[in-house]
This record gives sequence, structure tokens and C-alpha cells, in this order.
Amino acid sequence: MGEAGQPVARLERVLIRLAVFFLLTFALTWTAWLAPAKFRAGSPVFLLGVFSPAIVALVLTAHAEGRAGVARLLARIGKWEVGARYYLFAVLYMAATKLTAAAIHRIVRGAWPDFGDESVLLMVGALFISTWVQAGEEIGWRGYALPRLAQRAGLGVAAILLGIIWAFWHLPLFFIPGSGSDGHSFPLYLSWVAAVSVAIAWLYWKTGGSLLLTMLMHAAVNNTTFVPLAPPAPVDPRSFDAPLVAWATVAVSWAIALVLLWRMRGARMELDSTL
Repeated sequence: MGEAGQPVARLERVLIRLAVFFLLTFALTWTAWLAPAKFRAGSPVFLLGVFSPAIVALVLTAHAEGRAGVARLLARIGKWEVGARYYLFAVLYMAATKLTAAAIHRIVRGAWPDFGDESVLLMVGALFISTWVQAGEEIGWRGYALPRLAQRAGLGVAAILLGIIWAFWHLPLFFIPGSGSDGHSFPLYLSWVAAVSVAIAWLYWKTGGSLLLTMLMHAAVNNTTFVPLAPPAPVDPRSFDAPLVAWATVAVSWAIALVLLWRMRGARMELDSTL
């Protein structure tokens, strides 16, 4: 093959491995989540589904690049020497978004939305514990998939596409009683996660590929619960029925995402592998 054909062949390998990654991740996760007769969050089978993105990413990386490739991927978890402003962004993004959404609710409805009764100390403690659990997703989504998608589509488009895929990966949870997502609007969730994906992609790019920071932000998003977004009563997951503050959160998230997409225009991520 001539030199002109090498970039095309390389891109084809990237796309094939991306397709394999998504197919295997969805198959393993959905099988783990849908197989039990009785769903229990936190059970070993459930956790297998949670960690499937990382498991598949590590297996594919080991197959293509050997131990050195796995070591390079895992080393991104230890990439902590980044500016303090990025730590603040990771921790405070969701809090700022929800507070702004609550203010919008106050302006529109003339009253503040209901606030949760979780203590700040509990949320901070959960943040530190949950950060390491997020390696199960972030190694796969941002460590493996995002750079490869960005090679083809550019970072901004890749972030949105990955957000859509990421949201659909969670889809079974909206139909499993007791999962914590059952009775919530999936269209709202899809819209919100696509915007959050842009913010996490921007953080990953600006920190030179730090998985530690994306894990921290992922944990902060999950554990910033002082403004509940759940509907007052269970709804059909296919409906758009959700509280005003929830849709305001989506709107604020997309306002931030649009600014970050503008800053990421033309950006791509280099892969530290031979693929």
C-alpha cells in the first residue's frame, strides 16, 4: 500500500475498532443489567455492566497494542498535574448549572424549586468514593472512544455523538424497577447527557487527556443532588414530562456546551498509539 493509502487504512482500523468497542460494551452491559430476575443496584452483576466500558477498552487495547498500550491508557488516571481551575470546573460545573436552573425556576414560577435534604458532607464523601468507581466508564468513554471519534469527526462533534451513545447505554435502567432511573424521562436525560458530554470532552482536551479529571467531574455530576431533577411522580420513560427545573438544567447545560463547542472548533485529539 502506498503512502497515500496509509491514512485511509489507519482511519478504517479506527472506525472498525470503535464499532467493535460500542457493540461489545452495549452487549456486555445490557446483558448484565437485563439478565437478573431481580435487579439490585450494587450487585456484582450490576457492577459488571457498570465497568463494561473499561473492560472492553482494556481488552481491545491489549489486543491491538499489548501491555504498553494498556499502561499508556491507565497512566491517564494518574495525570493529576493540571491547573487548579480545571479541578474547580470538574467539581463545580454541576452545582453552578443546577443553581442557575433553580434561579430560572424562581424567575418563571415566582418560587424556588424543592431542594434536597442531603448534607454537603455526604455529597463530598460520595464524591471521593465515586470518583474511583467512574474509572469503569471513563476509561472506555473518554480514554478509548472519544479520541478515536475525534480523529474522524473533530472533537466537538465527537463529544455530542459520544454523549448520545453514552445516554442510550443507560437506557435499560429507565425500564428496570429500583434502578434509580425508572420513572424518569429518557428524552430529558438524553438531551442533558449530550450537553454534559461536551463539557467533559472539553475538560479532557484542556487537561491533555486526564482521566482523573473526567472521573472527578463524572462523580461530581452524579453526586450533586441538592436540586432534585426527578418528576414528582413516576412518568413513562418515553415521555417529555419533567419538572421545569429539570428542563432549565438542560437549557443551562446546553448554553455552557455551546460556548465550549465554539472554543473546541477545529480541535482534534492525537492518539498516543499505533492503532
